[in-house]
Amino acid sequence: MHFILGKTCSSGINRTSSTFSTFLVTGIPGLEAVHIWISIPFCAVFLVILVGNVTIMTIIWKEHALQVPLYRFLVMLAASDLGLSLFTFPTMLRIFWLDARELTLSACFTQMFFIHTMQDFESVIILAMAFDHYVAISHPLHYSSILTRTVIARMGLAIVGRAMMPKCPFLSS
Repeated sequence: MHFILGKTCSSGINRTSSTFSTFLVTGIPGLEAVHIWISIPFCAVFLVILVGNVTIMTIIWKEHALQVPLYRFLVMLAASDLGLSLFTFPTMLRIFWLDARELTLSACFTQMFFIHTMQDFESVIILAMAFDHYVAISHPLHYSSILTRTVIARMGLAIVGRAMMPKCPFLSS
């Protein structure tokens, strides 16, 4: 991939072409000697995130009394939180444990794509939860007929489509 940098000067436009193959990720600057110790709280937090979100998802899917729209959105929210953690944590461990600071261009763009997609996914799920609450408050007697399983499934597909659409790369020749 080439990045074209343009500068306007008195004689016109000067263009310089550069190719970046890797990025240097620093971790926490100045604390390189204690990166192993810094990784312990990160591992603990990741373990809590992993156990907590999997527990939430398992309980909601196994308990039939929790098969209502609010809890289905909560499962989607837990899945997006888990996905965000799974896409960022391996890179942090590579930096802290292996001192592997170089990140290729494709790996950087892939990680950025998934981080931003998961954040958008989370944002849209919170919007859907707000809509769920609005329907529950405004139309309590019609709540179960408005938010059916089919409507929730369609909202889930719309959430995934909305979260991925703006970041899909446009191919040009």
